[in-house]
Amino acid sequence: MPIDVEKLLSYPIPEVRQSLTRQQTAFYALSVGVGCEPLDERQLRFVDYRRDLQALPSMALVLGHPGFWLGDPQSGVDPKSVVHGEQAITLHADLPVEGDVIGKTEIVGLVDKGEGQGALLYTRKHIHAVDDGRLLASTLSTTFLRGGGGFGGDNTPQGRAHVTPDTAPDFSIDLPTRPEQALYYRMNGDDNPLHADPAVAKAAGFTQPILHGLCTFGVVCHALIRTLGRYDPTSLRSMALRFSSPVLPGETLRSEIWRDGSFRARVVERDALVVSNGLATFA
Repeated sequence: MPIDVEKLLSYPIPEVRQSLTRQQTAFYALSVGVGCEPLDERQLRFVDYRRDLQALPSMALVLGHPGFWLGDPQSGVDPKSVVHGEQAITLHADLPVEGDVIGKTEIVGLVDKGEGQGALLYTRKHIHAVDDGRLLASTLSTTFLRGGGGFGGDNTPQGRAHVTPDTAPDFSIDLPTRPEQALYYRMNGDDNPLHADPAVAKAAGFTQPILHGLCTFGVVCHALIRTLGRYDPTSLRSMALRFSSPVLPGETLRSEIWRDGSFRARVVERDALVVSNGLATFA
């Protein structure tokens, strides 16, 4: 069934004020697999909150996060139809490891793919520091709403996907995920049952709960920081990608990276492309 456009566009997405702690910053990094090599001092800087802690840039995705608001019946959307399509972040300042932040999320576009087809929902979040109001980061999400088209809206998608080079990648980095990783990641504020409840996952057409797309984003961000940023998180200025297919918790992600910041990722065990059209920029 088509989405209820009036409900969706008028839905009051909550503004979220978050008191970020050093433990939460460390937990986020752990939830996307940083620390998988516990003897690597470079990784410990992101997960040992008693040290000179650093924030992984992809943490911008969970700061001031409004939660799975599309799961509310008042959103006008069938929650089982929701699939994360694309994600981008832009860093305007170094992310804090503690302190108060505010996340403001708004709908910035809705595309009708046609009757019986899907719809594309674009949402943007701005994250500000409470103490001085400075803009820390912006995120842009594209959500595919399966079967939600046919409401008579604009049918022109926003933006254009980055095309990765047709040459062999310059770097290839394998990073593991854990069987219980989705259960950890959802504690960052994304409690969509698709990532925890086998019955909900089966009803959505999956064999088991799948890893959050934003968790996959964090794993790939780690690979980029490791490869092109030399573990300096302040060097990353932006990162954008398209989710091609889901990752199952416990699978290994191979990030294939070019020197110009282009990247993609695949699951090693199935040789399945899961992230495409990626581009990261560094200072």
